[in-house]
Amino acid sequence: MLFKEHWTHPPFDAVVTEDGYIYGRGTLDMKGMGMMHLEAVRRLKTAGVRLKRTVHISFVPDEETGSVDGMRVFSESPEFKKLNIGFELDESGPNLDPKEILVFYGERTSRQIVVTCRGDPGHGSLLIPNTAGEKLHYIVNKFMTLRAEEKRKMDNGTWVGDITTINLTQLSGGVQINVLPENVTVSFDIRIAPDVDHDEFDDMISRWCKEAGDGVTFEYVVKNPQVKNTKIDGSVPFWDVMKKVVTDMGYTTKCVICPGATDARHVRRQGIPAINFSPILETPMLLHAHNERIHIDMYKQGIDIIEKVLEAIANVP
Repeated sequence: MLFKEHWTHPPFDAVVTEDGYIYGRGTLDMKGMGMMHLEAVRRLKTAGVRLKRTVHISFVPDEETGSVDGMRVFSESPEFKKLNIGFELDESGPNLDPKEILVFYGERTSRQIVVTCRGDPGHGSLLIPNTAGEKLHYIVNKFMTLRAEEKRKMDNGTWVGDITTINLTQLSGGVQINVLPENVTVSFDIRIAPDVDHDEFDDMISRWCKEAGDGVTFEYVVKNPQVKNTKIDGSVPFWDVMKKVVTDMGYTTKCVICPGATDARHVRRQGIPAINFSPILETPMLLHAHNERIHIDMYKQGIDIIEKVLEAIANVP
């Protein structure tokens, strides 16, 4: 969602300011990175560089809505398998540090659930037992208590990608204010940390629903499968040469779990190593934010880094 009134410059005009910033939706996520990749390829082609491996650039839709008609279906297609992909380079995010590049080697698992609490209806003036509201209270308390426990980890310095985030996003139910509802529903957006057992997590929610009382059930709106992280222990040569190039250029990398979700998870699910890598430095994390922008110098610097990295990984034997 975009609100033009909160932007200093029109969000789709790519205005370049006097102090060197390009303002526009997508400058950081993800048009800017796409153009860095295209320019890096153009430079290599113009210079007549011959690579040992074929480089494919994919632009696919729906990354923000689950990639149902994008990389998810493409990565499962015969056409994708015929490409014989050995490694994928994807997006990470900007970093305020002038020398440290943010790298994602895995992601949390996205789950979205709706819990339905059914109870006895009645008049709002009475305190009857077995109400949907009482059951809702129990369920919300369980989820929000777990949320508070995870937030304490983050407050104590744990990277957000290493914790399970839970957010209550929707509530619905009832017909009028003085009538006890027959059922109410509550929705939660959940991102499960990589070290959490998914079956045990499901069992925990089932147990909460049973404890809340009869007629309490839950269903998944989104139930993504758990996907293995890309190894960064020296067993993936593409990552090893990437890291060497970055180090030789005077930069460092911060390897963490992505707090959100990217198309890389669909590639990893096919057993292909993928690294999320956006060499955008000295830049605030303004993805999906008002006044999204990138400085021209950082944009050009990113192209330089991508060019060197691309040449290195495309020459891995």
